[in-house]
Amino acid sequence: MPTISLFFGIVIKMFYDEHNPPHFHAEYQGGKAVFDFRGNVLRGDLGSRTATRLVREWVDLHSDELESNWNEMQQGRAFRRIDPLT
Repeated sequence: MPTISLFFGIVIKMFYDEHNPPHFHAEYQGGKAVFDFRGNVLRGDLGSRTATRLVREWVDLHSDELESNWNEMQQGRAFRRIDPLT
């Protein structure tokens, strides 16, 4: 699963051949969660409210890029890295 962003120890990944609805995977210190492009947790838990909040802030800044990446990857095209939260 390609890593599309990394910030504050949070790893953001997206599969090439994933199912709908559009989503990404986040990992933080052993916790794993799946988020939609609005920042909602679809399943899992990062184990940290702060990490979850940071992922949601990142989504707010990059939702268009997430959507674009999802569409490109669904068509078999290469993903693009997305800037980290700074």
